[in-house]
Amino acid sequence: MYNGHAETHISTDKENNASKQGTKDTSLLHTTLWLTGLPCSGKTTLAKRLKERLESPGFRVMHLDADEIRRGLSADLGFSLEDRRENIRRVAHVAKLFNDNGNFVITSFVSPTDELRTMARDIIGNFILVFVKCNLNTCEMRDTKGMYKKARSGQIKEFTGVSSPFEEPSRADIIIDTEHNSIEDCVKELMQKIGVF
Repeated sequence: MYNGHAETHISTDKENNASKQGTKDTSLLHTTLWLTGLPCSGKTTLAKRLKERLESPGFRVMHLDADEIRRGLSADLGFSLEDRRENIRRVAHVAKLFNDNGNFVITSFVSPTDELRTMARDIIGNFILVFVKCNLNTCEMRDTKGMYKKARSGQIKEFTGVSSPFEEPSRADIIIDTEHNSIEDCVKELMQKIGVF
């Protein structure tokens, strides 16, 4: 069971028995699983698959995704460091609101710097940082939208991994390698590490 930096961890015999019977640790309902990584590293796919696996009666799961947030809540923001900071600040407060109301939250955001991830952790509190690890070349090969190509030609400015830096997390609670493992294997590994498998 996960035992990193987050404040959420209960491992009584009663809960271990409940886990074997197929129920989930309800303390996770007040926790945010924050997925960070390069564009096209597999964050959104991993988050969606995990949500599908975890959702059940009495265990509510919310997924906050970068593309969806930027079409609505953060439609007024660009990709400067200041705007990225404001985007992550907004998302972190939304995640905390969901946590406070008994929802397990999964976020999938590049959140490219330790500063941004630390800010999110400080706002949310019950926070598990997951580094979705995949090298730049593999991410570019997976890019079906052609974003990396546009960034390299100058059509997209301040694109993480090309014209804007990505800092590998120095405080990742969990590292999931999507470069060498299938999404299904990654989902299983992540479930094991957070204690719901």
